[in-house]
Amino acid sequence: MAISVLDQLKEHTIVVADTGNFESIKQYAPRDATTNPSLILKASKQQEYASLVEQVINSAKLNGINDVDQIMDLLLVQFGLSILNVVPGRVSTEVDARLSFDYDASLEKARSIISLYEENGVSRDRILIKLASTWEGVEVSKVLEQEGIHTNMTLLFSLVQAVACAEAGSQLISPFVGRILDWHRKEYGKEFLGVEDPGVQSVIQIFNYYKKFGYPTEVMGASFRNTGEIKELVGCDLLTVGPNLLEEMQNDFSLIEVKLDASIAKNSTIEKMEINESSFRFILNEDAMATEKLAEGIRKFSADVKALEQLLKDLIFS
Repeated sequence: MAISVLDQLKEHTIVVADTGNFESIKQYAPRDATTNPSLILKASKQQEYASLVEQVINSAKLNGINDVDQIMDLLLVQFGLSILNVVPGRVSTEVDARLSFDYDASLEKARSIISLYEENGVSRDRILIKLASTWEGVEVSKVLEQEGIHTNMTLLFSLVQAVACAEAGSQLISPFVGRILDWHRKEYGKEFLGVEDPGVQSVIQIFNYYKKFGYPTEVMGASFRNTGEIKELVGCDLLTVGPNLLEEMQNDFSLIEVKLDASIAKNSTIEKMEINESSFRFILNEDAMATEKLAEGIRKFSADVKALEQLLKDLIFS
């Protein structure tokens, strides 16, 4: 009997659903799920989730909570709780992107999110706090990991960001494959296929670096544009994939093979990087793609946080 690409992939890599849609998560049976402000905003506007949003707002009102920021945290956690009823593993919940350069506020927000989960009887082992991979985000991750609060470092576009996260002891990183490809398509006006895809190459480089130097931080490729990218990363620790590509792989019965291998990575010739805050900032600044995509990502997530706030305000005060 033919085996789908999705099922073949699951034999070598942990598959994570990149969505806030519970039905999609059920359909493709991933181990974990990730969310971000864009996905939660999209889901919150859909009729099937109207009752969940309404439930959060009504509960907040009953408890005398009228602060939109607090209510938004309650909404994000409620989505997370609903997802945890579907997946056997972990869910990622993101810290407000507008705090990406604010160490103290990000740390406070992360602790607050974990407290909300724990108040609902969920162990912190099942939660990953998503932080932008700025220097401030890396420093927050270091503190949180020491407190047993695990982190998913997002908006990651370069090796220097990945190394900083590994040195901080971050649980997991999410290199954004598709957004790296987007930049190179626009910059060079051509298509990149297969292993020539610069987003794919970035994940391979990071994976090999981590395995060569023995970092336990998990590598989770993210933000895919096509299944070809996914097929080039079979063997990566985890891959987080949107519903459209999950469906495509479920209906694809071609053979795939392992491309990333920790034992081979240990023999790679990559050299170890020694970084501190100043070198991190300089090396990142020298990488036009990573600098631009990090800034753009923070702006986009921030805009969606603002839109989600406005949606809640409209519902609260209507």
